[in-house]
Amino acid sequence: MKFRLFRRRLTISSPRMAIRSAMPWPVRWALGAMMLGFSAAIALWTFELGVSLAGLDRAAKAELTKLREEVAALRQERDKSQSIANTSGSLLTAEKAAQEKMMSQIKQLEADNRMLRDDLGFFEKLLPAGGAESATIRGLQAEVLSDMQIKWQVLVIQPVKDAPVFNGKLELTFSGKLAGKPWTTGLPGGAQALQFKQYGRIEGVLDLPPQAVVQTVTAKVMEGATVRSVQTFKLN
Repeated sequence: MKFRLFRRRLTISSPRMAIRSAMPWPVRWALGAMMLGFSAAIALWTFELGVSLAGLDRAAKAELTKLREEVAALRQERDKSQSIANTSGSLLTAEKAAQEKMMSQIKQLEADNRMLRDDLGFFEKLLPAGGAESATIRGLQAEVLSDMQIKWQVLVIQPVKDAPVFNGKLELTFSGKLAGKPWTTGLPGGAQALQFKQYGRIEGVLDLPPQAVVQTVTAKVMEGATVRSVQTFKLN
């Protein structure tokens, strides 16, 4: 009986047998992935070891260090150029301001020069051919600024070359009407001191009382007790 069973197993008509593993497929995939990762790690380590042995890693580090040094040098050069540009901008601004100030001063000097030329031409016209040697009034003007003020100006000259310094005083008399009645007044501080060598220009503003109307202004140049020159200006 046992022999028959054994022979049946050896024949084609024996029942089929299937060998199944007890390990599930997810675990198999995980183990496969681990084996692949381990193989990749070994391959990468082998490659890096070969590169290190060949000296390529040291060359790359040296090149990287060199590039970093060049970048630092370029940054320093850029900062230096920026500093120079900022300084140049400040210098240009200061130079422009100085030029504008100089131009303003030049214009003022030109205006002063024109005024001096005008004064010189005015004085040359006023100088007589054979005038007296004492101080003389050559210009007296008056202008009503408002109902309460009048502006006056007096020009006194010595029409001689290398004239000595004149020391005297100037008296002004304002005449007219006050509230319809005759009225006369002088400068609030009295006669003004007058000292000059070739010419002297004196001017001022007189405050008028209410209802005062100035009709004439008289200027008198005194040297000590002597009257050197008198001139009267009439207002319209």
